[in-house]
Amino acid sequence: MTSSLDQAKEALGARLRELRQDAGLTGTELARRAGWHQTKVSKVEYGKTRPTDADIRLWCAAVGAEDQIPDLTATLRGIEAAWIEWRRLLGTGTKRRQQASIRLEAETEVLRVYHPFLIPGLLQTAEYAEGVLRSVVEFQQVPDDIDAGVAKRMERQQILYRRKHRFHFVLAEQALRTTVGTDRTMIGQLDRLLAVIGMPRVVLGIVPADAMYQVSMTNFALFDRSRVMVETVTAELTVTQPREIAQYGRAFDLLAARSVTGPAARALIGAEIDRRRARPEA
Repeated sequence: MTSSLDQAKEALGARLRELRQDAGLTGTELARRAGWHQTKVSKVEYGKTRPTDADIRLWCAAVGAEDQIPDLTATLRGIEAAWIEWRRLLGTGTKRRQQASIRLEAETEVLRVYHPFLIPGLLQTAEYAEGVLRSVVEFQQVPDDIDAGVAKRMERQQILYRRKHRFHFVLAEQALRTTVGTDRTMIGQLDRLLAVIGMPRVVLGIVPADAMYQVSMTNFALFDRSRVMVETVTAELTVTQPREIAQYGRAFDLLAARSVTGPAARALIGAEIDRRRARPEA
């Protein structure tokens, strides 16, 4: 959980605490009226526990502040939207999530993406995308609509050719070496990266494996300066707090400064292609 979500929960808890105090109730009395364990009130008020819609309705009824229910539940929905579990986001399969990406990327003029171990979706071949989405479906145990998900992921890539959009991708060298599918799949994917290097409005940087350490990062994407999306094992996190967005921007700049582009990037990609072609199974 990042600080922006912690702060949002704490802010909601503080508003609920004010309502309780304005009503002249102790936490113990509020818990009694709501039928809760007495520790639940303090956990909600200090952001340790996120309340449900039902909790907010009970809270407001207990303190005589029913008029606050719509605003408080809207605040809660905003918190929930910032942290969406994959099982919910992919509840109907992978296609819906890819469609959401199409809309978001179309609204973004400058997209910056960092990935430490995979090729980002906008740069994937269909075969590579199929391998990635198959792993997602199997691990998250969501409906198998891989063909539809791959088709939408390929549709997303049309944005790379539209004017008024710029892209900066930074990959760790490990992303070239992580195997998705077969060596043949990987060779096709690496050839695709070589083609990407020559595209207008696209910058591709690769952080060499022996680059100096500066910042620990998971994969993330910066959409202009308005939001950051981060993928964890269990959920997708959306960061909108300006201070945190600036921190991610600084991290991206540090990683980009450590990356190589142009001929040096081609050399790293070419070396990995040669390594895979030399393997018997390729």
